[in-house]
Formats: sequence, C-alpha cells, structure tokens
Amino acid sequence: MTSLIFPEWPQPDNIGACSTLREGGISLPPYNSLNLGAHVGDDLQSVEHNRRLLCEQAQLPEMPLWLEQVHGTHVVKLSSQENNQVKGDALYTSTAKKVCAIMTADCLPVLFTTVDGSEIGAAHGGWKGLLQGVLQNTLAQFKAPNHQIMAWLGPAIGPDAFEVGAEVREAFIVKNIAFSSAFIPHNGKYLANIYMLARIILQENGVSQIYGGDFCTVTDESRFFSYRREHITGRMASLIWIE
Repeated sequence: MTSLIFPEWPQPDNIGACSTLREGGISLPPYNSLNLGAHVGDDLQSVEHNRRLLCEQAQLPEMPLWLEQVHGTHVVKLSSQENNQVKGDALYTSTAKKVCAIMTADCLPVLFTTVDGSEIGAAHGGWKGLLQGVLQNTLAQFKAPNHQIMAWLGPAIGPDAFEVGAEVREAFIVKNIAFSSAFIPHNGKYLANIYMLARIILQENGVSQIYGGDFCTVTDESRFFSYRREHITGRMASLIWIE
C-alpha cells in the first residue's frame, strides 16, 4: 500500500493534496520502492506501475502531467486542453481535476492554494530556482492577491544536512540581506536552511500563511529518497488538485 503524507494546513474542502514517501511501490534497489521518476535510470515499466499505484492510493482525478524539471523558473499552466510533456519547474491551474505535481529528492516542493480553493500551484524549489524566482513566478500566475494564498513546504533537505559553498550564500545575500540568517558557518562552508529561504521569499511577497517545513530527506532514510545521500535514487512527488 502506498504511503502518503497529507499536509497539515487549513486547505479548502475542495482541495486535495499529498506528498509521497519512498515505500509502497515495486521498483528495485537503488530505486526502492515507490520511485515516480522516469529520468533516473529505473525500469520504466516499474515507474509506470508506481504512477498508477499513486493515482489509486491518492484518488487522483487524473494522471498528473510529469514535468521535465530543469531547476529553472518557468511555470506551466494546466487547462482543460491536453498538455504535452513540457519543461518547467512549477505549475498553476484554476481548472478542476488537473493535478499539479512536482518531483523531488532533496529539493523543496512548495504547494499553493487560495483560501477559497479556486486556484492552486506547485513549485520545485532547489536553491537555484529559489534564487532565480520560481516562487515569485508561481505566485504571479494567481488572480487572487498574495495574502489570500497559503503555502505548504514539503519534504526537503534539512538545515543540518544542506552544506553549500560561500558562493551560494553570497548569491542570495546580494539579492537580499535578510537571507543571511539562513546560512550558518560549517567546516569552511555553510549550512543552508532551504525552508527558511523559502519562508523569507514568501513572506516578502505577501504570503503569511506558510505551513510544513519540518522534514529532512537526507537523514530520514526509511521514508525519503535523497539525491545527496545516495546520488542514484528515486523521486517522490508532491501533488495538489481541485476536486
């Protein structure tokens, strides 16, 4: 049986949202077992089977559009028309039964919904995407003002595991000195708090209802895939849809 995390946030009654764990699928090591990524070297039939399992267990209204994520800032709009496989790192829709899905294995998945449940989005927040504005670009798709949007920060690399070089810290601080609080000196480098980086960006853009952000994909090996821990590994998904 597929195991899922359900966001602890006051989502509207018409919104469905969840994030997958690594167990519950059929993929063999090192992709064991609910790998949803078709781009990581896993057997493609196993990936397709896992995706069907996810649809059943999460009771998704349709199979998600699986983006080709490139650590950029492009937002794909889902509508009633068919979408082809596309490159992008975020999704937005106001159309019912369209599933916004982001795959991760250390990067930060961010789910969005308006308080009235009329619009949703999902973003893939690696440090490059966060730096370049993927969250701002996603928010910009919404018709509702940002103070009527809530965000959930899904499973990502924790603040004690995300070591980066001084150049990463410098790139953020050049943009905003407030980011300095998200970096702690460590072994000649820095430990970066990806959750804090996202919170600062969201708060500075008028989003005050921010939930989640208490996971660590690297240290919680039994529940999560981690690229930093294993390099060759599977991918989890964080999903949101309008019923």
